[in-house]
Amino acid sequence: MAVSKTKSEKHPLLGKSIPSIKLLDQEETLFDLKKEFSKGWSVLYFYPKDDTPGCTTEACDFRDNFARLKKNKIKLVGVSPDPVKKHKKFIEKYDLNFTLLADEDRELCEGMKVWKLKKFMGREYMGVERSTFLIKDGKIAQAWQPVKVAGHVDDVLNAWKELK
Repeated sequence: MAVSKTKSEKHPLLGKSIPSIKLLDQEETLFDLKKEFSKGWSVLYFYPKDDTPGCTTEACDFRDNFARLKKNKIKLVGVSPDPVKKHKKFIEKYDLNFTLLADEDRELCEGMKVWKLKKFMGREYMGVERSTFLIKDGKIAQAWQPVKVAGHVDDVLNAWKELK
């Protein structure tokens, strides 16, 4: 079983099934995670907020490497608590070529253990810890939590090559 690349201990969700949750995508279409991720490889990544510097860099890196993922039949989906309308604007502004899900109630974020206490400039608040999950046939095969944006897409593809 693979381990998280950012921590020495085994991630608690490795080997577990993806939650059976349905969320709206940027087109206001219901996306059924269990159904969509049941066969083949998928990348599910969580980010804090649309159109912020780190989240934009990460989304654009996935966009720029989307052909590499698609070539290997790896589905890519991003998730944040932002509403559908913000996702749609984010996609249009940066010409993103993959699905973004709106988890406004944080059901998926909490289920995937990415909704955490965060600290910034002496302030504590709850928010999304940047995280990525590589999923095979509906089960979590690899996890990165927290994620460092630089080189992350290469880390994901390298892990996929090792696991396939």
